[in-house]
Amino acid sequence: MPRGGPPVTGSADPTPPASGEAQPRWRWLGPVVALIVLGFALWSLHNELRGLTWLEVRSDLSALPTRWLVLGLLLTALNYLVLTQYDALALRYAGIALSRGRTALAATIGYALSQGLGFPLLTGAPVRFRLYSSWGVGALDIGRIVAFYTSSFWVGFAGIASVAFMVWPVRPPTFVSLPGDSLRILGGLLLVGVLVVLGWALRGKGRITLGPLQLPVPRAGLVVSQVLLGAVDWTVAASVLWVMLPEGHALGFGPFLSTYLLAQSAGVVSHLPGGLGVFEAVLLSFLPDGPGNSQVLASLLAFRLVYYLVPLFMAVLLLGLRELRERKEAIGPPTLRAARAVSQVVPGASAALVFALGGVLLLSGSVPVPRGRLELLTDLLPLRVLELSHFLASILGAGLLLLARGLQRRLDGAYHLALFALLLSALLMATRDLHAVASVTYLVGATILYVSRKEFYRRASLLDEPFTPAWVLAIAAMLVTTVWLGFFAFEHVEYSNDLWWRFTFEDDAPRFLRALVGVAVTISLFLAARLLRPAPVGGGVAGPDVLARLAPVAEAAPNTEANLVFLGDKDVVLSESGRSFIMYAVSGSSWVVMGDPVGEPSEFEELAWNLRDRADRAGGHLVFYEVGPTWLPLYIDLGLVFYKLGEDARVPLEGFTLEGRERAELRQSKRRLEREGGVFEVVPKEAVAPLLPRLREISDEWLKSKSVREKRFSLGCFHEEYLQHFPCAVVRVDGTIHAFANLWTSTSREELTVDLMRYSDSAPKGVMTALFTHLLIWGGEQGYRWFSLGMAPFAGMETHRLAPAWQRMGAALFRYGEHFYNFQGLHDYKEKFSPVWEPRYLAAPPGLGLPKILTDATALISGGLRGAVMR
Repeated sequence: MPRGGPPVTGSADPTPPASGEAQPRWRWLGPVVALIVLGFALWSLHNELRGLTWLEVRSDLSALPTRWLVLGLLLTALNYLVLTQYDALALRYAGIALSRGRTALAATIGYALSQGLGFPLLTGAPVRFRLYSSWGVGALDIGRIVAFYTSSFWVGFAGIASVAFMVWPVRPPTFVSLPGDSLRILGGLLLVGVLVVLGWALRGKGRITLGPLQLPVPRAGLVVSQVLLGAVDWTVAASVLWVMLPEGHALGFGPFLSTYLLAQSAGVVSHLPGGLGVFEAVLLSFLPDGPGNSQVLASLLAFRLVYYLVPLFMAVLLLGLRELRERKEAIGPPTLRAARAVSQVVPGASAALVFALGGVLLLSGSVPVPRGRLELLTDLLPLRVLELSHFLASILGAGLLLLARGLQRRLDGAYHLALFALLLSALLMATRDLHAVASVTYLVGATILYVSRKEFYRRASLLDEPFTPAWVLAIAAMLVTTVWLGFFAFEHVEYSNDLWWRFTFEDDAPRFLRALVGVAVTISLFLAARLLRPAPVGGGVAGPDVLARLAPVAEAAPNTEANLVFLGDKDVVLSESGRSFIMYAVSGSSWVVMGDPVGEPSEFEELAWNLRDRADRAGGHLVFYEVGPTWLPLYIDLGLVFYKLGEDARVPLEGFTLEGRERAELRQSKRRLEREGGVFEVVPKEAVAPLLPRLREISDEWLKSKSVREKRFSLGCFHEEYLQHFPCAVVRVDGTIHAFANLWTSTSREELTVDLMRYSDSAPKGVMTALFTHLLIWGGEQGYRWFSLGMAPFAGMETHRLAPAWQRMGAALFRYGEHFYNFQGLHDYKEKFSPVWEPRYLAAPPGLGLPKILTDATALISGGLRGAVMR
């Protein structure tokens, strides 16, 4: 299997982040090409192993000396110890101090998962993020760590490969028409690449920008360490297979190292899970004539077991034990955070374990039962039990491959089915071939899944879950390999129609054929059910009946922006209990959610995932607009990254007073309004209707004088039905209203704010400042904790040279963008109320789609792009 490191990513997610993004059709090109490569590799293996029987391979595998396996395990342990140093170097580069034990744990589990299962973006990188974040490492720092250890991995490969290819070139096989010195040329090019990187590091200037990540060029000493570490890593990894190869393979360690590096790089380029088949095909093609291919293949199988499957099993076991410990210790706020972070790893690790165990069921069902065990089965069990066990075990294997995706998405139904399948598999492995170790392994897998049962709570159908290209490729690759292995194992059996109806203890080939049909039917029924399932029902714009149901939830929300639902311009996704909802609107390819979810916090995660799935099926981007810091972990789980939009000004109302020098301007505006006969009043919502004609006059006059259009989505607009949902603050002069602001209130008394703020041309000077001052006093008297003055766009942006480009651009607009909008003036106006500034973010999918997302959101708020341009 290839040892490809995780791809560089600045995304904080782990979970495979592609679900909520727009999915172009060409995203399937990679998996299709990978399956074609797999087919070619298996065809090449078929030619290399022509005339070989499975019995010979199994015999050679059984004959491997125990000392070889023990030595291989020791070298594997040494190699994983070396691998942990990649993370240690990355932490040095990022300036993060972390204990050696924690670094080793994160690196070992991450590499075991990514090397054993492939798809490092979905396995190793998310595990590292969860573990490092639980230890207090920030998202951007984790991104730098991922980027650096990825580069270390490949810089190290280039360093050792350049030497190996130039000093110990191996001749390509006869069917590859390449000049004999082509490997030396490749080695020279790799050496030039390493020297260029080293020269760049010696200059010590420049940086690499990957989305929000700013990566300064590492010091030359770190680059040298990358090269040396890579040399040790790849040498030890190659030694694991070297010590298990049969005697007489006619390759010294140097030429073997070159062959190993070629095979591993081919496996990585194939993008197959673990380079399945490609690694073996390349290695067998380059090895010179020597011992029989059955002996070499037996060594390769032992290598996979020792170097990949054993560490994979240990990694999953470590995660399970850690989860148990964290649950036991999570009794206070500090440990609760760690427990939450670790629990986020469980679904992915459980999915990996279940997928691997499903693959074992399929692959083991494609080879003959060892003769000794078959004789015992003949004496112990009826033939029909053996036949049924073999058939059901293969079907369960296919089912576990499909259920693994549901576990990754935390589906409760997938958990219960997988638990049942693992327990039944433990029984079937005993009745199929008396494999006690395998039965115990499935029982351990079921136990690990059971102790994590609280992590699988989403009540959704597996039929509705999107299968990403990576998942489709992994499942297809496992099925194709199963078919190939079965036909290889029973190549000596001549096909006839009678095979399908032959039932004897000695005939394994008919059992394989019947199981193959069962697997095909299982997969076909699953696909048919997905194709024939009803189209997903959209949320729909909230009508009067829905708004009536949502009113208590919105009015009780601590954040008053929940009242935007009463505009009636948004679709709503409501939880099954009716106690929570998400409001959103679709603009272009962007599904833009306004603010955080509203209602019962325990239901937010399921609501968000449901909406993400719905956006994915429609080929859209899921975007959260103007969210606060409270629910950032949820958006990280959804695979989103953050862009700061500005800061919300919130004034604490407890003990609010106009006394003191800093409140002098507020006192003066209030007194000026009183001198000019202005009277402040809060009109209850039941009494707003008679005022609407006068409020309409003021609103139209204000819009005309400001030369602006009505906004929507994130701001209210003048709509009679909408305004009657709220109380209204007014300022009267001689009995006539000259200014008004509708109030967003909350029954929890957590927050008070205004939405529309409009005044006539004849209103007293400074009327809005006086209105705000009166509202602050009134809100404190009514027992509200906070008064929100709204967001100041681009406020609080960083100007440091290492800050992300988005923040530096926002800071520039804040300072010098008066021509477009008075950002600085708006901030200064709100600052005189002495607020507490709280950041607001845009949570969006990573990648290059941000300009399109911003365009869609702007069009949504402004009523179209014309509205954005014309204010």
